[in-house]
Amino acid sequence: MAHLSKPNADLIARIRRIAGQVNAVERALEQEAECSDVLHRVAAVRGAVNGLLDEIIAEHLKAHVSAPGLADAERAAGTEELLAVIRRYSK
Repeated sequence: MAHLSKPNADLIARIRRIAGQVNAVERALEQEAECSDVLHRVAAVRGAVNGLLDEIIAEHLKAHVSAPGLADAERAAGTEELLAVIRRYSK
């Protein structure tokens, strides 16, 4: 992820928080928590992952689609990579 403008440490910390949220979902299921509690935890995980995805997409756009000096082929490749991710995510 050499093209991300924020330090990777920030992203790693974010991933670790998401992992903690996923672990909380697992614990809630193991403890047979109320459905609403599990649903809230899952929704929180989804929101956190969406936020991470948004950040990485924005960085990808800046580095591989809209950066000055990119060749047309590089822009096209960056666009296709992003479209593939969006299509996969929206399934």
